Amino acid sequence: MPLSDAIAIIPARLASTRLPRKALRELAGKAMVGWVYEAARNAGALREVMIATDSDEIMDLCRRNRWNALMTSPNHRSGTERIHEISQSIAADVYLNLQGDEPLTRPEHIQALLRVMSDGKTQVGTLKTPCSPVDVPNPNAVKVVTADNGRALYFSRATIPLDRDRSAAVRYFKHLGFYAYRKPALDRFVALRESELERAERLEQLRFLENGIDIIVSETPFDTIGVDTEEDLRRAEAFLRARC
Repeated sequence: MPLSDAIAIIPARLASTRLPRKALRELAGKAMVGWVYEAARNAGALREVMIATDSDEIMDLCRRNRWNALMTSPNHRSGTERIHEISQSIAADVYLNLQGDEPLTRPEHIQALLRVMSDGKTQVGTLKTPCSPVDVPNPNAVKVVTADNGRALYFSRATIPLDRDRSAAVRYFKHLGFYAYRKPALDRFVALRESELERAERLEQLRFLENGIDIIVSETPFDTIGVDTEEDLRRAEAFLRARC
């Protein structure tokens, strides 16, 4: 896969229930979605980076900052559906899904995704990182288990694997919400109904697994803070200020 034919798309909307208007919330003097956009621009190896939104306010912010952005339908239920809409009009070998509420996105995350997709057979790629002890029982930190070849076996909000005897040196991995897709996988995803496991866990990636579509997972040492609450926002801002 030529790296020059990968594009990054950042789904961003205002209708967030736990943290209203979070895409526009400022951290260290910059809107949250701007941190993601600039990390993608700094990654290199991408043909294009764009923000996909259904919000006039977010579009206004993008115009003021000269960030590439497109208006998309307000009817999408997920970022994957929003990216699929863009894939219908903009051709690429690989589409990266970078969440607009991940202000700690780094170029290294993007480069790790591109390495996963360099195998032309991979249809869907994502990332994992070692899970901190505090996040092992945390249902907001999604855990993932994989086969030796990196293929995802399952994603869950529960503690997986369960160390039943409390004697094994179990390694836990946290799933990071970065994805890469090829067009056939996006087409298949939107054509499928919400799966039972997806509905139970509220994890859309399980729709791929339940329908026999492999997800290949790459490990990164760089954890992130997905922002869903005011506390998350404060933690992420403190991290960004320290990093700057």
